[in-house]
Amino acid sequence: QVQLVESGGGLVQAGGSLRLSCAASGRTFTAYAMGWFRQAPGKERGFVAAIDWSGGSTKYAESVKGRFTISRDNANNTVYLQMSSLKPEDTAVYYCAARAGGGLVADRAQYDYWGQGTQVTVSS
Repeated sequence: QVQLVESGGGLVQAGGSLRLSCAASGRTFTAYAMGWFRQAPGKERGFVAAIDWSGGSTKYAESVKGRFTISRDNANNTVYLQMSSLKPEDTAVYYCAARAGGGLVADRAQYDYWGQGTQVTVSS
């Protein structure tokens, strides 16, 4: 079992920045690739970014490329999502997820563990 707890969400003006954190506990953190997903009201949960176990490889949704950066600190069992140049359409609940094994995967069905989510609201 892996427990994931997100933090760092909040209200920010368009053009601003936020950094989300996801603290993991339980099994060996480096055994998991990590991902961030988001879900806006009335929409399906969609892929935002993923990072491999080492932090050496990343993958992003086209809508956030160049604005968001995913990173991880394996010594502290934490994954981050640095969000810049935020837009109102980035408003959503953001979820952290863990996937056993390798590969950078955008399919949420392939993730094994999920956090409870943190709300990000971007005002215009």
